[in-house]
Amino acid sequence: MTTVSTTVTAETRIFGIRHHGPGSARSLRLALEKFSPDAILIEGPADADPLLGYIAAEGMEPPVALLGYQPDEPAKAALWPFAVFSPEWQAMRYGSENDVSVGFFDLPAAMTLALDDEPGDRSDPLSDLAEAGGYDDAERWWDAIVESSSDADIFDAVNEAMTALRETAEIDEHTLCREAHMRQVMRKVLKDGAQRLAIVCGAWHGPALSGKLGPAVADARILKGLPKGKATLTWVPWTHSRLSTASGYGAGITSPGWYHHLFTQTEQPIARWLTRVAGMLRRHDLPVSSAHIIESVRLAEALATLRGRPLAGLSEVTEATRAVLCDGDETLLRLVSTEMVVGEALGAVPDGTPTVPLEADLRAQAKTLRLKQQALERTVDLDLRTENGMAKSRLLHRLRLLGIGWGRLTDSQVRNTGTFRETWTLRWRPELAIAVVEAARWGTTLRIASEAKILDAVAAPDATVGTVSAALESALLADLGGATEGLIIRLESVAALDHDVTRLLAALPGLLRTLRYGDVRGTDTDALTRVADGLLVRVCAGLPSAVTGLDGDAAGELRALIDAVHLTLSARDSEWATSTWLSALRAIADRDDVNGALVGRAVRLLCDAELIDAAESARRLSAALSVGHSAIDKAAWIDGFLGGRGLLLVHDRNMLSLIDTWLCDLDEDQFTATLPLLRRTFGAFDTGERQAIGHAVRHGAPTISSTITTEYDTARGELALTAAAEILGLAR
Repeated sequence: MTTVSTTVTAETRIFGIRHHGPGSARSLRLALEKFSPDAILIEGPADADPLLGYIAAEGMEPPVALLGYQPDEPAKAALWPFAVFSPEWQAMRYGSENDVSVGFFDLPAAMTLALDDEPGDRSDPLSDLAEAGGYDDAERWWDAIVESSSDADIFDAVNEAMTALRETAEIDEHTLCREAHMRQVMRKVLKDGAQRLAIVCGAWHGPALSGKLGPAVADARILKGLPKGKATLTWVPWTHSRLSTASGYGAGITSPGWYHHLFTQTEQPIARWLTRVAGMLRRHDLPVSSAHIIESVRLAEALATLRGRPLAGLSEVTEATRAVLCDGDETLLRLVSTEMVVGEALGAVPDGTPTVPLEADLRAQAKTLRLKQQALERTVDLDLRTENGMAKSRLLHRLRLLGIGWGRLTDSQVRNTGTFRETWTLRWRPELAIAVVEAARWGTTLRIASEAKILDAVAAPDATVGTVSAALESALLADLGGATEGLIIRLESVAALDHDVTRLLAALPGLLRTLRYGDVRGTDTDALTRVADGLLVRVCAGLPSAVTGLDGDAAGELRALIDAVHLTLSARDSEWATSTWLSALRAIADRDDVNGALVGRAVRLLCDAELIDAAESARRLSAALSVGHSAIDKAAWIDGFLGGRGLLLVHDRNMLSLIDTWLCDLDEDQFTATLPLLRRTFGAFDTGERQAIGHAVRHGAPTISSTITTEYDTARGELALTAAAEILGLAR
């Protein structure tokens, strides 16, 4: 702690701290109580002073962060995070509780955001001190020397060490500007009458603020010409994981969860910590007993004694956890590190904190729907038949459209849409606060902003049928009635100008799914039905020319699109649409100038629709395998016809016999040429299907015309029917 006489009576003390550390925080609190300052200056953006009034407000719960952003360019933002164990936070709390004037004195956010150049990287000064102290890790050294104890007089030693380090260190220009601004603010506070000024700053800056401040001219010269723009500042919730070095935070620490524990649990911290670790492992269904806890505490304390430490630190606790609670399992130790040592505690800010209107709307809706912003990942199942479930779904879909990734649909939901249920995985990440600010340019509420953004996205001249139909699908999911009409009009105009049948085919499944959404969500989709039907007519009219002259790869891609359209049409209750589509497939099935994969697929789909019976499909297969077609064409026809449906060959032995006979008649060159395609075809079958097919082939694969006699046990059948009748409540 360095004492400087700036006037006859005024006294300034420098408290060099680490930005996030329980020992520093406790020592600072003790030092402030001992010094009794009448003014405190804290390292932080000087234009954030108005936000200090929220420190003691109800609902303010660290970890939190100051967010500064440029109103005209919200993506350009900066954050200053604080935890309950941050010395700066404790200095703010001290000032609030003792009616002491508190302010920030670093470069204003408006100036920081306007600077083009980021501060250059420099070596960690603590690493030199750690090496001198016999440690190979600066984090462990600081934890052992400072964070595991409380000492109001430690700041003298810290400032002395930093002074020695700065004598040979190269100070970058950005740091010099910051320190010049700090001294300017100090001069102003002293001039305004402060008699006992406490300076709370990073230990590295302490020597630059000590001693006689000198004339202001030199510092004014350093600051002259620095750019200054506009900045808006507010408080946002933060998490422990975002305080960690692994998150990329420059002033991060490796163990925020551990530091929080040390600061909040002053009585028996080691025993309480290991008890919490045991509880966490039990929640993961791992067998951890009270005896394990006792032994791990003993081991941690013994290691501390052997190493000459007054109290076990994170190193000793980690080794005890590994050896006793995790039984040497590194995977379990990583689980402890993620959930406990780092942690995912999420802070909170008061409702009255300044914010953009969009965030206020989000908070209000989340509160109404009881969707709590949590850092830990959780799964939410929504029933769209209920008003609450539908409202939550609409909120989450609107957030997705705005790029605010609070929730994501499960993979099964993405593939199986149009149902009455949705499953979301929710996790609130602190950086989403910036995403909210960025999205605020689209409107003041989530609905208005979503509608504006989605309409803007499809207004581009290069918008395709696929992009517009996808946007329309998203709009119905989010219940954006104000944008639906504009999207449909845009879709009609884009579709009218697009003559590529492949693109129209690709867009059609999305439109048909959107019609299903309308049914599920009670949306009026008459206009969309008109567009979908018009698109279907154009697809069916253009399909005959689109399938002509395709090679194997192109035919495979088109086949996948045909499958997608067929699947979505089968779920639509429209006899006209189904008939129109099947007629187009019939035209493909009857052609002999089309790639076999597409003809075989058309026959298969018509067979499923019962427009072609088993005998006719077998006749067509026989014709496809006859003389006049290459082995590759024949294999492609089989691949298109079977398409991953091995049960067809299990039950239709006549068709299996045809394919088996064809394969046996292939010469070596033909078999080698067709093997990759056949392997893909049969490899897509389930294991049981392949085994059943192999069994049938080994036993001769009898044809349909073979005589098969089956004897039925009528007595056993009667027993089964009687039991079924009793279950259903029917009398027999």
